[in-house]
Amino acid sequence: MNISTKGRYGVHMMIDLAIHGGQGPVLLKDIAKRQHISEKYMGHLVPLLKNAGLIHTARGAHGGFTLTRPAEELTLKDVIAAVEGPICLAGCVSDPMACVRSGGCAVQDFWGEATRRMIQVLESFTLRRLADEEIKKLQGHHYQI
Repeated sequence: MNISTKGRYGVHMMIDLAIHGGQGPVLLKDIAKRQHISEKYMGHLVPLLKNAGLIHTARGAHGGFTLTRPAEELTLKDVIAAVEGPICLAGCVSDPMACVRSGGCAVQDFWGEATRRMIQVLESFTLRRLADEEIKKLQGHHYQI
């Protein structure tokens, strides 16, 4: 299983907001520049993150994007689910009626347990934790923090 580009870029965008959003709204062009991601591509992520209630958008001279909650309250699960959709390794876990073997399949139990554990890991990483790690890694480099 791979997290798509959309998922990875969504995580980078949210970490950038966690780092730079403390002084007010952050412009999409600034996030795109710092993250080396196309502004146009990032623009496709905005409605997904906004509809999930993770970011607030403001238009105008002082517009931009902010997190809707403190970075320590937002997890990787929140971001991945917003841009990728439901987190589930196999359709039979979220919809047992999708498979004729449902209920009598040991593999379904495995997919369910693996999905639960993956969600636990994603929930254990907050945007604050990742933002702090990003800052540590970038210190000493010539990147703008």
